[in-house]
Amino acid sequence: MAEEFKFQDPGEGIHEAEIHEIRVSEGDSVEEGEILLDAETDKATFELPASFTGTIEQIKVQEGDRAQVGDVLMTYRAKGEQAPTEEKAQPEEEKKTPPAEEISEKKQPKPEQPPKPEKGPVPASPATRRLARELGVNLREVSGSGPAGRVESEDVRAYAEQKKKAPKEERPPQRAGRFPPEVPPLPDFSQWGTVKTLPFRGIRRRTAERMALAWSQIPHVTHEDVADITELEDFRRQQKATVEAQGGRLSLTVLVMKAAVAALKKFPRFNASLDVESEEIILKEYYHLGIAVDSEQGLIVPVIRDVDRKSLIDLAIELPQVVEQVQSGNMKPETMRGGTFTLTNPAAIGGTRFAPIVNYPQVAILGMGRARLEPVIQGDREDFTVVPRLRLPLIVAFDHRINDGADAARFARAIVDILADPEAFMLAV
Repeated sequence: MAEEFKFQDPGEGIHEAEIHEIRVSEGDSVEEGEILLDAETDKATFELPASFTGTIEQIKVQEGDRAQVGDVLMTYRAKGEQAPTEEKAQPEEEKKTPPAEEISEKKQPKPEQPPKPEKGPVPASPATRRLARELGVNLREVSGSGPAGRVESEDVRAYAEQKKKAPKEERPPQRAGRFPPEVPPLPDFSQWGTVKTLPFRGIRRRTAERMALAWSQIPHVTHEDVADITELEDFRRQQKATVEAQGGRLSLTVLVMKAAVAALKKFPRFNASLDVESEEIILKEYYHLGIAVDSEQGLIVPVIRDVDRKSLIDLAIELPQVVEQVQSGNMKPETMRGGTFTLTNPAAIGGTRFAPIVNYPQVAILGMGRARLEPVIQGDREDFTVVPRLRLPLIVAFDHRINDGADAARFARAIVDILADPEAFMLAV
């Protein structure tokens, strides 16, 4: 009897995942522990190994599908079990032959193309599936020209071309003032030149969903300040070799992480979430910082836990390791969960300032601009000097439902003051 291989709860509150890659085919023999599928969830990719040794009978999902915990992904027959033989003989009553005239009256059925299964993979080769992903084509919508309805590469190309040329459905103009406004259909861009399409899936789609959720639910306000980090940078350079000798890298991001946590302790409503249903503000008494990391897969936010309890050296060792795991695609789902506040630093890539989006359900995010050597006037109008100082722009985006502009100004100023004075920094962290 066939048994079911289900999507088991990976923990950390994950309820849904997107099937990224299916590594086996129906009829394959697999060993326990062999990887069957890759899945993506919350900006992380993880593997689903076989919990059995046996033969794959039916695959019930295809790449790009979303599966929830408990869903059946495939069925299998355990090793040693025999496949079912021919169907049992029908009862005599069912086997009776109808009269000849009844047969002649019935129309003989015409041969039809086998219907595509509503569930399970559409019959197609791995190369055809890859082409469909590249062209953004759903194989379930393609009529297969191959044997038994198998979808061939030519079918996918023809469908993609036909879809481009198909006239867009026109909608009546919407009434002014309607909220939320309906999204109008896109025009046919190919009428003005050559276009190509990319599949909108995986991490890119998850990021889009989370950003749209955050932007629609949180009334964003942005506050800027500038920290003079001249002396702190001297301190960092002095300690750099000591930290490197212990296998770490004392980056400016590490120093700002500690300063941010010190400020969060003073202003706990920035380390919180809003429960609209119960009408309560949830203050978190732990400090797990999400660090936005750029990767080939897209923007990924791993979480560094208990930043308040870790030393500068601990963080200087852990942060580069986490970044390397993200960029190599080896992050586990649990490392993406539980963040209370997020720090983002795109300054190494370029730009000066930017307005980050809060990482829902958090209520604030801190952006780091590019530190620059700038001329600063010291003294008064009668007696002053112009000196070069290293200045770091800091941008706080926050949820205006929980904090006001004055709260954000005080919060940002607390971080600025800590970063401006190495002695105050060491006392605070």
